[in-house]
Amino acid sequence: MSEEGLPADALPEYAERVLDVAELIPPGRVMTYGDIADWLGEGGPRQVGRVMALYGGAVPWWRVVRADGVLLPGHELRALGRYRAEGTPLREAGRAAEGHMPRIDMKRARWDGDGEA
Repeated sequence: MSEEGLPADALPEYAERVLDVAELIPPGRVMTYGDIADWLGEGGPRQVGRVMALYGGAVPWWRVVRADGVLLPGHELRALGRYRAEGTPLREAGRAAEGHMPRIDMKRARWDGDGEA
């Protein structure tokens, strides 16, 4: 999530396509790194993750997530605030997980890119 001020023409083509998909994800919904790679028909979760790490600061980065719904390490509180503001379905941590952050409820929050949010 750096390089926010990078001119658009300086982005690699693959990065532009990843960021374009990230911008399509509706508020309250998420796609996994692998979902975006599948949508594009190119790369994989690691490549999408790398693009998001380098260039994702200017798009709704919190909507691109791990497949297990764990919040982005190092950005948990910022992401959690966004999820709550957007009404993203979450699974609260249980009593045994005291001090742990909620996870995204992937069954309810995952967006396949089709139809309505």
